[in-house]
Amino acid sequence: MTDVKGQGLAAATAVLGAVAVTEAVARAHDRPPAAIAALVAVLAVAPLALVRLWPATAALLSATAALSGLLISYPVTVAGVAVLVLLYGVAGRWRPLPVAGALVLPFVLFAAVPLGSDRRAALLLLGAVAAATTAGAALRLADERRRHRATEQLAAASLLEHAARGERARIARELHDVVAHHITTIALQAEAARLATPGLPPEGARRLTAIGDTARTALTEMRRLLGVLREDGDAEQAFRPQPALRQLNSLLDEVRDTATGGGVRLIVSGPVQPLDPGIELTAYRIVQEALTNVRRHAAGAAIDVELRYGGDDLVVRIYDNGPGPVSDDSGGHGLAGMRERAAMVGGQVTAGASPGAGFLVEAVLPVKGATP
Repeated sequence: MTDVKGQGLAAATAVLGAVAVTEAVARAHDRPPAAIAALVAVLAVAPLALVRLWPATAALLSATAALSGLLISYPVTVAGVAVLVLLYGVAGRWRPLPVAGALVLPFVLFAAVPLGSDRRAALLLLGAVAAATTAGAALRLADERRRHRATEQLAAASLLEHAARGERARIARELHDVVAHHITTIALQAEAARLATPGLPPEGARRLTAIGDTARTALTEMRRLLGVLREDGDAEQAFRPQPALRQLNSLLDEVRDTATGGGVRLIVSGPVQPLDPGIELTAYRIVQEALTNVRRHAAGAAIDVELRYGGDDLVVRIYDNGPGPVSDDSGGHGLAGMRERAAMVGGQVTAGASPGAGFLVEAVLPVKGATP
């Protein structure tokens, strides 16, 4: 393809050069000698052959030859076509400042043309030069805008796809850890009830067996569905156990290892009890996100994480002694995610300035009962 383009350019240059020389000789008359007119024509057209290697140099040489022809009253009709083609191509590749220079320079040279020369021809040529240069620059700017839009669209699509994959993976992990746990418990309890109940009527035993079978079938179907959700990911990673409140100490140790200032404390009050896996996972993720926010907005601040058991709710509080809320922080994705997590289990999250100093995140999660 490159050789074909090169051969085509050489052929076009030869044809245009021959026409320009013919015009120069035919119209020389008593103006410049035919040989000089032919030389000007060749010098104006020949740079077309260099446009692929040195476009700016080729345009400068061609324009100089054409303007020189004007100075000696040589008509540059055909040679001017070469100038226009070159300037159009160069303007389509140069940046705005050089393009502006290419527009101004011909007019400056035109001002230097002696009064006795063909000023009408010069004016026509220079107007055409300005138009060709402007058209080339407009083409380049339009092309740059198209490429910029395409790049932005590609980046946005990639970001959306990445976010969708991450969300599917998160849903798969949490469904597997929470819902699968309950379905498994149903199957085990049905089997245990069938075996542990003396004198159970056959119909009751049959129904308990059906409950267990249905639960196991549902578990199999759910695993298949989760496999579809995570078709782009690592299945082993998808089904690994999700963290619970007993892993909080490990999480806080990680924060302590990376902290550059204040310490991190865990404060637990009330009778500690195992909770519904969904509640524990939600509480853990809220603490994790809140700690991430503190490190992002208040690096070096001391952090307290408080778990308050008792009654019908688990209260989770994360507060620091940093500078306090940042502008529009309440609308951030981190806090929105915490609120969504809490709402999924019937709880709520509030966030804002703590009573003393710093920032406070408080989650109130309903306790649905201990796990069996």
